[in-house]
Amino acid sequence: MVIDLDKCTGCQACTTACAMENNRLPGENWQDVLFYTEGTYPSAQLKWFPRPCFHCEDPSCVHVCPTKATYKDPNGGFVLIDWNKCIGCKYCMIACPYGVRFYTDEKPVVGGPTGGPGPDIREVFPGDGKRSWNPPWRAPDARDDWVHGVGIQPKGVVSKCTFCYHKVSKAPPGTPDLDEDDPALKEYVPACVRTCPPKARYFGDLDNPESRVSKLIADKRGVRLKDETGNKPQVYYLSGGAGPAVPSTRETVKKT
Repeated sequence: MVIDLDKCTGCQACTTACAMENNRLPGENWQDVLFYTEGTYPSAQLKWFPRPCFHCEDPSCVHVCPTKATYKDPNGGFVLIDWNKCIGCKYCMIACPYGVRFYTDEKPVVGGPTGGPGPDIREVFPGDGKRSWNPPWRAPDARDDWVHGVGIQPKGVVSKCTFCYHKVSKAPPGTPDLDEDDPALKEYVPACVRTCPPKARYFGDLDNPESRVSKLIADKRGVRLKDETGNKPQVYYLSGGAGPAVPSTRETVKKT
C-alpha cells in the first residue's frame, strides 16, 4: 500500500469504510487517522497521519506469537491472525511497534453521548455463542473466515487490519495494481483504497517493478514508518521527499 500524504485530507473516509466493510466495534479503527499539532501557539498547525496495519515483511508480531496464530500468508505477503489458534495472550500487541492490534474484550473504546462509559454495543447486540457480538448489519455468514481473521471475531482473540484479504485474495493472479477506477477490478480493491476521496491511497504488487506502487515509491522517494525496527513495513508514504528515503531505483525497490 502507498499513501500520499500530500493528497490525504484527514477526512477519515478510510476509517469509516473499513469499519463498515469489516464490522468493527466503535473506536476499534483498523484504518486509523491520527491527529496531532505541530509547533507551538500561536503558529501551531493541525496535522494528521493515516495508519493501517503495515503487513511487515519481517513482522515482530509473528516472531513472538506462541501458538503461531499470527502468521505470514505465503501467497500474498499478508500478515494475518488465525482466530482458531489465538489465545489472547497479547504478546503480538506488545511486539507491534505501530499499535495497530486490538483485543476484543477490552472496555469500550468509545463512550456515551455525555462522555460516560456506555452503552457498550456488545451488550446492545450480544454474541450468538459464536461471535463476540452480533450486529444486525454484519456481513453474511459466508464472509466469515476465521483462519484469515475475517468477520466478527470470537471472544478472547486479537484482531487487526487484513488489507481486506477477503477481497484482494480473489483478484486475478498477476494483477500489478488494484485500481477502483477499473470496473473489472474494483470489487477486489481494499475498502479504504476504494473509498479515499482524494485518491491518496494505492494498492498493488511491490514485486512487480512495472506496478504503479513500485513506480510511485521509486519516483517519489517513498518512506516507511519506523524502518529502524527491522520489521520492513509494506506500507509506504509519499511526503514530497521528506524523511529518510528508501532506495530510489525500481530494481532495488523490489523485496529481497
